[in-house]
Amino acid sequence: MPDTAETPEPQGQVADAYKGNWVDREAPDWARPYLRLSRADRPIGTWLLLLPCWWGVALAAAGTGFRWIDIWIVLGTGIGAWLMRGAGCTWNDITDREIDAGVARTRSRPIPSGQVSVTNAVVWMVLQSLTAFLILITFNGAAIAMGVASLGLVAIYPFAKRFTYWPQIFLGLAFNWGALLAWVAHTGSLGWPAVFLYAAGICWTIFYDTIYAHQDKEDDALIGVKSTALLFGDQTALRLQQFLVASLILMALAALGAIGPAENRTAVIVALMGVAGFGAHLYWQLRQLDIDDGDTCLALFRANRDAGLIPVLFFGLAVLA
Repeated sequence: MPDTAETPEPQGQVADAYKGNWVDREAPDWARPYLRLSRADRPIGTWLLLLPCWWGVALAAAGTGFRWIDIWIVLGTGIGAWLMRGAGCTWNDITDREIDAGVARTRSRPIPSGQVSVTNAVVWMVLQSLTAFLILITFNGAAIAMGVASLGLVAIYPFAKRFTYWPQIFLGLAFNWGALLAWVAHTGSLGWPAVFLYAAGICWTIFYDTIYAHQDKEDDALIGVKSTALLFGDQTALRLQQFLVASLILMALAALGAIGPAENRTAVIVALMGVAGFGAHLYWQLRQLDIDDGDTCLALFRANRDAGLIPVLFFGLAVLA
């Protein structure tokens, strides 16, 4: 139901935040701008950063067996994803503050709206990053190195839309790094199945973030910001179908490589059921897509939390098979 006139929106609420989110309802007044800067009122981004981590540890465990450290990998990556998504979004808003001020959907964000100064935003970003580092150093040395290596991708991403129509690739490179990190945290070394899983996640990111970018395509075109939404245009559905297929093939190769069909046929079948379910959800999104309806694009983008949970569930069941 729509909001009534008797229920005013909380002061400083960001335009695309969930209505009635916990930040607006429960957080202290002084903390709200910083939590909004970290997108704590819009949790979908944390899920999209976290889910590849859970894919990686679940698939690694399905191939080599469950280890007690896996419980901490699941919990630690959950905390780390929340912190690093917040730090990354803070960095993104610092670099994009002038662009955000010119886009209807983003001008209400804390920096362009004047809720947080750039200096305070930098301090907040550093605090989040250092706390995340404390989580990272509880993993093995190879995983720590993987985590540190991801910082370059995080730093580059906000600038990608200034020089390429493919910023979604840079987002995918950063957001799916957790598949590699969690795999290494479990196994101690990188393997080809993890690389295939990483590539599958990148294709998935291009899929969902292109849908997301269609919300801003008019403003982006006016201010000169590039995206796959502008590049694909009316061919978006066809292009996204291609990335859907590529993601499924790569994820299936990851499952086959991690488990090995000759070693545990039941586990392979269960894992591939997860791949199929993931594909079915993405296909459903394509059937619902209307690139000229911003509300539909936002709803479908958010639906990718459920899509990404499907492989987590079935890869986890494969561990038990």
